[in-house]
Amino acid sequence: MSEVLSVKNLNKKFGKKQVLFDVSFDIEEGEILGFIGPNGAGKTTTIKLILGLQSINSGEVYINGIDMKKDFVKAIEKVGAIVESPDMYMYLSGRKNLELVARMYENVDEERIDEVIKITGLENRINDKVSKYSLGMRQRLGIAAALINRPNLLILDEPTNGLDPEGIKELRDLMVDLAKKEKIAILISSHNLAELESFCTDVCIIKNGKIITTSSMKKMKRGETTSYLIEVSNIEKALKVDKKLSKEDDTHIKITCDKKEISEIIKKLIKEVDIYEVRLFEKSLEEAFFEKAGGNIID
Repeated sequence: MSEVLSVKNLNKKFGKKQVLFDVSFDIEEGEILGFIGPNGAGKTTTIKLILGLQSINSGEVYINGIDMKKDFVKAIEKVGAIVESPDMYMYLSGRKNLELVARMYENVDEERIDEVIKITGLENRINDKVSKYSLGMRQRLGIAAALINRPNLLILDEPTNGLDPEGIKELRDLMVDLAKKEKIAILISSHNLAELESFCTDVCIIKNGKIITTSSMKKMKRGETTSYLIEVSNIEKALKVDKKLSKEDDTHIKITCDKKEISEIIKKLIKEVDIYEVRLFEKSLEEAFFEKAGGNIID
């Protein structure tokens, strides 16, 4: 895998107030990075710096290995983005909107327009006026416009705002397809942690303008140690088998140990109780977020 976006030690001030402090993270091709944090933490500011919509006080942004400060046009040419709501001409059809966007780039022909229409699943409604689109369809059209220049980096700021569950699912499925099939690196900022948990490969937490942690989604949910949940027929009997075992709920016990040790524990348990399930213990992304960030507080 190759690094598509590299953000190094970004700092940003508005007047005398510093809002970003040495923000750093990377995204490789095919990865979907969930960028999360409380309101006012610096998510949108970071995205605007990456896209050149605001000036960087210090730090570096590399896209496909190109330093944005040295060659902004070359760096940004393989980037697609939606910051807040996508702008559309409501009285025009979806296709006409895409044709207008296509004129901004070289080498974007009708074939490419047809490709992005198919990728985003808009074939059946692309000739309808955008005013007749649902919010989810407008988001899809916005993503189609962001994809028109064949980017390998897609940046989305709160793309699920206002979407119903069906629209959110459609957007999620589209993101997964783009990452897997098109090998696009995706940076997505959202407050919908449960939804990000379902499709992001990695997660980066920012609070008060500082990166708290960046890791794979699996590592974030499992924590620093490996724990297992075991569903048993009799909790009290099971707890007597080993001092490391603890009660999780009325039917599950929990233990923190490595793979070799869990095998030995299972052998002991099976002599005393029936075992119905053994699985890795994982926190939800929301639980992991509050554990790392310490709540929805801006200092």
